[in-house]
Amino acid sequence: MKNWILFTATIVVVFLLSMLVYSIMDRKTEARFAYHPQVAIEGIEPRDSLWGMNYPRQYQSYQKTLDTTFKSKYNTSGFRDALEENPESIILWAGYAFSKGYNQPRGHNHAIRDVLSSVRIGAPKDPEEDNMPSTCWTCKSPDVPRLMSELGVTEFYSKKLSDFGSEIINPIGCADCHDPKTMNLTITRPALIEAYQAMGKDINKASHQEMRSLVCAQCHVEYYFDKNKPDAKGAAYVTFPWKDGFTAEDMEKYYDSIDFADWVHPLSKARMLKAQHPDYEIYSFGVHAKRGVSCADCHMPYGTEGGQKFTDHHIGSPLANVENSCFVCHREKVSDLVNDVYERQGKVKQGVMQLQRHIAMAHLEAEKAWKLGATEAKMAKILKGIRNAQWRWDYVSASHGAGFHAPLESSRIIASGSAIIQDARVELARVLASLGHNEPVQMPNLSSKSALQAYIGIDLEKEKIQKANFLEQVVPKWLKEGKEREAKLKVNMIQ
Repeated sequence: MKNWILFTATIVVVFLLSMLVYSIMDRKTEARFAYHPQVAIEGIEPRDSLWGMNYPRQYQSYQKTLDTTFKSKYNTSGFRDALEENPESIILWAGYAFSKGYNQPRGHNHAIRDVLSSVRIGAPKDPEEDNMPSTCWTCKSPDVPRLMSELGVTEFYSKKLSDFGSEIINPIGCADCHDPKTMNLTITRPALIEAYQAMGKDINKASHQEMRSLVCAQCHVEYYFDKNKPDAKGAAYVTFPWKDGFTAEDMEKYYDSIDFADWVHPLSKARMLKAQHPDYEIYSFGVHAKRGVSCADCHMPYGTEGGQKFTDHHIGSPLANVENSCFVCHREKVSDLVNDVYERQGKVKQGVMQLQRHIAMAHLEAEKAWKLGATEAKMAKILKGIRNAQWRWDYVSASHGAGFHAPLESSRIIASGSAIIQDARVELARVLASLGHNEPVQMPNLSSKSALQAYIGIDLEKEKIQKANFLEQVVPKWLKEGKEREAKLKVNMIQ
């Protein structure tokens, strides 16, 4: 009897081992053929669907960036009107297009749609009535490096946004970050390469792990349009202000040294700076960067399918995929980890909101001082304070990480901005008193988006009507022309 039991057990063990060996061999066979190329990709190929024929898992996961259902406490992958939530920022951005409309960013697959739908670009039907430079396309599409290669970088920057309406139709994709021959990560935007050169560094010496952040740093950074760049011929040339360093103060020093301003504020008359989204710079001061964690480690964690390990291209918040992103290093409850993130973000957010209100009030108090006859000499120091404080506010609030990438550095910047604006408002009170105004300046409703846009002269309903006509009449024509152009391109299938 015992022999039969031993015999049966042996058969079962052998069967299970055979199944295991078969599974391993099957997975190895699958791995061998998983990335068998179907199409030859040459040059800068902006059509992700072709890349997807060779790399289906990456392509399918990237398509999930269309999903807008994720919501965290402070961010979302879907639509959220940032001006409605923070109406005081309308006063801060008065005279600048962001005061018309500002929504939280959606997934990369929405990049082209979101540009075209934004009221900030107006409704340009042709270059003659277009006030937006083609530079606004720079980070939105792999069609951009294609056009830069075909036309030249400066020539690309010299055009208007509408010049490329039918040329730029593919959202952020494979060709933005990958070399088609080797699939190595590559830099396709000249501004990052030039920023490294300005710092005396060679980006070609960056390690693979560094490149897993640098491909993101092509776009998720602070930049400005340098129209005085040698040989730029007045083009809106994208430039990173990294020459003096990565801190908010370093960049402020750089901008001051070239006497740069994005616009002049119509209320306070301060020469203002608009931070873009300095995600890479702020991240570089955080604990994750110091420990060698890249952007991709958290925002594009590895996944597995059919025995294959691959980088998940569903680029988004790590909080939407805690198990694959955070739990690679952290060992705690999901709820504890998420609450820890929210605690850091909340403290930074609190400082941002307080600073925002003081800056809005400073702009309005400065407006009052000018109306009462203030002189440029008395206002000079005050206006510099408003400029510097708002730069610090915008530097943190414009970051997509909501302060989490480097909460200590973010809090330091906000604290610095708060001290600067308080000093400016004290000086403003003295100027107002010298002009006979010894009571608080009457403010518009700082909690109402519509009231504040009306206060600074924005007719949003008119803007919306123009935008609707543009989306209905112009954009479909651009897309049709673009698709017809691409349909004529040769696709080299591999036999």
